[in-house]
Amino acid sequence: MANSGRKQTRNSKRHQPQDQYQETSQPFEIVAKRITTPIEAKNENQKRYINAIRNFSLIFGLGPAGTGKTYIAGALAAEMLESKNYDKIIITRPAVDAGESLGFLPGELEEKYSPYIAAFRDVLNERLGKTYVEYLIKMGRIEPQPFAYMRGRTFKNAIVILDEAQNATVEQMKLFLTRIGNNCVVVVSGDENQTDIRNSGLSDAVARLSWIPQVKVVKFGTADIVRSGLVQDIVSSYEKENRV
Repeated sequence: MANSGRKQTRNSKRHQPQDQYQETSQPFEIVAKRITTPIEAKNENQKRYINAIRNFSLIFGLGPAGTGKTYIAGALAAEMLESKNYDKIIITRPAVDAGESLGFLPGELEEKYSPYIAAFRDVLNERLGKTYVEYLIKMGRIEPQPFAYMRGRTFKNAIVILDEAQNATVEQMKLFLTRIGNNCVVVVSGDENQTDIRNSGLSDAVARLSWIPQVKVVKFGTADIVRSGLVQDIVSSYEKENRV
């Protein structure tokens, strides 16, 4: 019965966005150079993560780098946007891990924030096609947004991804999660062992919210790393050092 709340929230309004890209005279290679096969899990925890994103409203993906958290979230977000049950994808993450504020980075806001969502941009390009992704960004249907700009917003008819969430404070996490409106899927991912701040909002949110039926927590371990055997050995070595 855990999925019933999710279905009521997400199915209560199957908003059908206009196909604005059909109104432009510029041709877009929507199907060229893209992967169209459904994403497949490489281990049991990836399978649980995929099922969670497809069936729950708020999903926490926890674990080390290389476990596929970013790729799976991005690939499924592309799939959901194409289903036309959602208007847009919103991608955000705290900027504190770079040691610089956005104000000190060169360029306009979009240029400043671009490095922070590069991994998701790669996944979306792979699943939707680079030209089409550029068009969707221009039309506001893929929206990279600095985490500091979440205040006052309401997420609705959207897939929202918060990456590197271990670097959000408790107050920031509360502000972010209380933006959730109707017909939303919100994926929050991060590594609790790699936080750059004290009192991470990620760990706090998982502890507070895991009892809610519409919330699902999926935890990855070192054994789930699929990026490469070398990365798995590197992470294992650092974990051993931290346990000493």
